[in-house]
Amino acid sequence: MAGLEVFVDGVDFGEGPRWHDGRLWYSDFFQQSVYAVDPSGAREVIVKVPTQPSGLGWMPDGSLLVVSMLDRKLLRVDGDTVTEHADLSSVATFHCNDMVVSATGNAYVGNFGWDIFTGGRDAVRAAALALVRPDGTVSVAAEGLQFPNGSVITPDGETLVVGESYGARYRAFTIAPDGTLHDQRVWAEVPGCAPDGCSLDAAGGIWFADARGQRVVRVVEGGEITDVVETGVGTYACALGGDDGRTLFILTAPDAHPDRVAGRGEGAILMTTVAEPHAGLP
Repeated sequence: MAGLEVFVDGVDFGEGPRWHDGRLWYSDFFQQSVYAVDPSGAREVIVKVPTQPSGLGWMPDGSLLVVSMLDRKLLRVDGDTVTEHADLSSVATFHCNDMVVSATGNAYVGNFGWDIFTGGRDAVRAAALALVRPDGTVSVAAEGLQFPNGSVITPDGETLVVGESYGARYRAFTIAPDGTLHDQRVWAEVPGCAPDGCSLDAAGGIWFADARGQRVVRVVEGGEITDVVETGVGTYACALGGDDGRTLFILTAPDAHPDRVAGRGEGAILMTTVAEPHAGLP
């Protein structure tokens, strides 16, 4: 595995990285922007989201979906037009966060569950995963998750795997033809880790940012850890991309608390090369 290089710096707090149409797209919470970065590092603002953007995904027609965290909404961006795609407040009990969008346009959106900034661990509250259908209707996809965060869908479109940042595990669900989730099971336990943004590879492994451990980790079904890359700094999301899908982009910041990172630009996107290419969604 190659060493780490800086791809982009000047980040406040990055989330939701996705390789799409030859560029790395990501959200910056506190710069209130969704960016796309080409392989040379040139960065473009795609859309401003004053209520903090997070998870990203694309509809079958090519329009972009963006999680709007603070008002618990899902936005749809079509060219210069931004509309409300869905109101998630009936499901989300605190800030919305990461998301994966299926090939058919069903979006699965997580949320914190409780106020992690003031409530602390004593206030931990299980959260529900929201299902947003292509027409914008919202329902509960799954309940009882401990901070559902980064999620992936397998290449066959039949399995959703969702990380629980406070549950230290990945859960898998079978995706029914109507988008509902069934057959909940534990895909992998990752004790001592806080799984955050993640990416699936062609061998079935999941690379995830360990928000507790300043590293990215690759885990396979059953819980075996096969690879670890230490970053030495807070690590909150990752995505496989590049021309051959083997570049692992790693989003870092000195801290996750807004008081410590907002407006400072001390975060970065690092990159390294791994053995297995990207697979599935996002």
